[in-house]
Amino acid sequence: MRTLAKIEPLDVMYFFEELSSKHRCSRFEKQATDYIADFAAERGLEHHRDALENIIVKKPGTPGFENAPVVILHGHLDMVCKVGDGVSHDFAAGGVKLEVDGDRIRAAGTTLGADNGLGIAYMLTLLDSKDIPHPPLECVMTAMEEMGKVGGDGVDQSLLSGKRMIDFNWIDERQLLAGCSGDVSCRIDIDAAWQAPAPDRLPLLVEVRGLLGGHCEFDIHLGRANAIVVLGRLLRKAIQTGDVQVASVSGGVQNNVIPAEGATLLWVRADQVDAIEAAVTALADALKREFHRADPLLQIGTTRPDTAVDRVFSASATANLIQTIALLPNGIQTQNLEVPGNWETSNNIGLMVTTGRGVEITCTITSAVTSRKHAVLDQFMLLADMAGDGVRAEQIGLDAPEFPWNPDSPMLKVAKASYQRVMGRAPDVLVSVCSLELGMFTQRIAGLDTVGIGTNLYDLHSPKESLDHTSAARVWPLIKDVMRHLDH
Repeated sequence: MRTLAKIEPLDVMYFFEELSSKHRCSRFEKQATDYIADFAAERGLEHHRDALENIIVKKPGTPGFENAPVVILHGHLDMVCKVGDGVSHDFAAGGVKLEVDGDRIRAAGTTLGADNGLGIAYMLTLLDSKDIPHPPLECVMTAMEEMGKVGGDGVDQSLLSGKRMIDFNWIDERQLLAGCSGDVSCRIDIDAAWQAPAPDRLPLLVEVRGLLGGHCEFDIHLGRANAIVVLGRLLRKAIQTGDVQVASVSGGVQNNVIPAEGATLLWVRADQVDAIEAAVTALADALKREFHRADPLLQIGTTRPDTAVDRVFSASATANLIQTIALLPNGIQTQNLEVPGNWETSNNIGLMVTTGRGVEITCTITSAVTSRKHAVLDQFMLLADMAGDGVRAEQIGLDAPEFPWNPDSPMLKVAKASYQRVMGRAPDVLVSVCSLELGMFTQRIAGLDTVGIGTNLYDLHSPKESLDHTSAARVWPLIKDVMRHLDH
């Protein structure tokens, strides 16, 4: 029996459960795209699939809407795949395991993928329907959105004829999305200058866990601890206390997720290990007090594992690593003076890994103003230039543009009227601080008029992620009402 068989809206939840059974981690969307391609073929719908696993499915307008202007519908196929502490799960073998907890749908011990599986489910339901009036549809389902909007950048927009668009990649039913930020990512490489470990040493593992983490755009203003930043502070304290060599460091799961965990393996003089542990523990206590409101479950621990170390960072590389972490901007950088209550520019130090050459740190800068975004990117370049000695910085991935707010948008006007009819009140109109794929469409398709419709999702990009299915039951009639009023 299906887990969501009795959850409204039934048709939408059917397709959401179908998608939830597929492997949809970024770069592994093929199971989902295979399913959608078969879905389209079975219904005789025109569809186009590319090498990135983007897929576009088209459907003619229903009777009376045949000659209405085309509407593009948009969402992304992929999800952030993250498991909770102590959870073992293979996303490739059956997707996620759904659970219903009152009004919430969750996944057992993992991220849920309602971001943006629910948006895809709305589209599939419209494509499958025989009784919902709607104009001609061009449904664009992109891959690798969570990896820097790779799919959105690669969509063949010559396949699209629509000049109006609805985006379903939003997370709050109270709001209609009328604008959003852009983003760019940067990688900082630090050469380890590997050397042989000194003799008469003991391994000491320092771990940071229990942080709330969260989405680097929706949650960045909450002042939560960043595990990579915390680990950098602990490393500095250890180096200040004794003769410490660094064997490895790690933190985070993806550049657009606030890191919730991190670890470093140290190689410590046997006669100093007690003092270094004590210094790290003292700083850990201070950090817990520092973040007692923003991250009350912060855990910092040290253990002495039974492991061998065959190489360590040089002293200069260790200094470069600690200084780089400490000096990288993190969190909100500027406030938005055009949209009161919004921040304009932020940076998330999202991922740190030890490689064969040294350490890679990946950051994502989000801004409503391109020049401000590039100013922060320049800070990274200048920091690397000043450090020299094997420290390099480069832009990676795409420079995603912002989706500018148009207060006179006809699509916004239609959506506001539908919202008032269905919800019985006026919606909030939001210009968001987050970066979505919308700028890649609005700034490349001349005259494209866009609005976003959301459903209540919580704790995105974390194993606590949940979907309020009662919100979906309210939003689905809104979507159908908007469709009915796009007849001209």
